[in-house]
Amino acid sequence: MVVAGADKGKTGKVLRMLTSQDRVVVEGINRVWKHVRPSQRNPQGGRIQKDAPIHLSNVMPLDPASGKGTRVRFAERAGRKHRIAVRGGTDLGPTGKK
Repeated sequence: MVVAGADKGKTGKVLRMLTSQDRVVVEGINRVWKHVRPSQRNPQGGRIQKDAPIHLSNVMPLDPASGKGTRVRFAERAGRKHRIAVRGGTDLGPTGKK
């Protein structure tokens, strides 16, 4: 869920994380026009729309129980670090780190 900017209040699926830049690409959010010249891949050329990265501080995960944005806290469960929704206490899954 986007919490700031032109797309505030919209939700979408996270497509890519850019951890070195603290940014995330969300499907359908922060759409920009890119002008492309003709090539073999795109013989017509012209303008295409693509999803641009948005800063990580401007998004928050959705609580599956309420469908609203929530902050997260971390807890260790079964030897793995899990994200826990502050709103409702739902387990959002492991972080990928131990």
